[in-house]
Amino acid sequence: MSPSLCSCNSQWGLLITLLLAPLLAAALMVGAHGGNFYQDFDITWGDGRAKILDGGQLVTLSLDKTSGSGFQSKNQYLFGKIDMQIKLVPGNSAGTVTAYYLSSQGPNHDEIDFEFLGNLSGDPYILHTNLFTEGKGDREQQFYLWFDPTKDFHTYSVIWNPLNVIYLVDGIPIRVFKNNEAIGVPFPEKQPMRLYSSLWDAEDWATRGGLVKTDWSKAPFTASFRNFQANACIWSSGKSSCGRTTTGSGPTSNGWFDQELDATSQRWLRWVRKNYMVYNYCTDVKRFPQGLPPECLHS
Repeated sequence: MSPSLCSCNSQWGLLITLLLAPLLAAALMVGAHGGNFYQDFDITWGDGRAKILDGGQLVTLSLDKTSGSGFQSKNQYLFGKIDMQIKLVPGNSAGTVTAYYLSSQGPNHDEIDFEFLGNLSGDPYILHTNLFTEGKGDREQQFYLWFDPTKDFHTYSVIWNPLNVIYLVDGIPIRVFKNNEAIGVPFPEKQPMRLYSSLWDAEDWATRGGLVKTDWSKAPFTASFRNFQANACIWSSGKSSCGRTTTGSGPTSNGWFDQELDATSQRWLRWVRKNYMVYNYCTDVKRFPQGLPPECLHS
């Protein structure tokens, strides 16, 4: 796929704006009621490179040649709708990765990943996604974005419920991982997860497979976060605020808890996959000579 896909002409850009207006408005409205970073997160590493600003309404993460930085949520969640607005590192960000993900602990952990792979100035960011269940990942899908993610904040969301995991950008679904436990594919439904974010140096693989290295003369690199929102089941002392335990049943009153893609959302998903998908493990037959993973045949 050519990077030119990310540069829409003015008419196409206007059409997208008009079509996306309701979704964007909804995403921004959710973000406007976000939490406070002092209340919701702990700075976990970076020796002062991570900063909570504006009375708890903004976090910045910085990376230089010595260290990156990161934060994590105070709460653990077992299912929910998680939103965060992020503005990525501008300019020449080659070699850097801005990570935003949910994860449990231990070798058999579950994880839901957004990773933004830095670029040379003028080239598009690649949004790298992955999903781990019981310690198994290798489910990468990558996308270009239809906007410049360094110019302004955009909303990156996860809907995680017993039916599926849906990745969204500004309210538009880009990926769905369905619950296929019926055919033996583990699904992330038993391990509570925290939300993490970090900015770190991955020049050995992030940009063109590690061919383009980090230009440290451009450091410090900075990414910004705001308008965190978690409409989610908080996990504490072995039980959920929604009344769900590892063997219990969940709430039915939350719209996200049984949400799947409707016909309109499926059309948006197909639009993203047709125009902006860079890599899909489910079509990489060379990588899986013994046959594609079973979830690829039931997606």
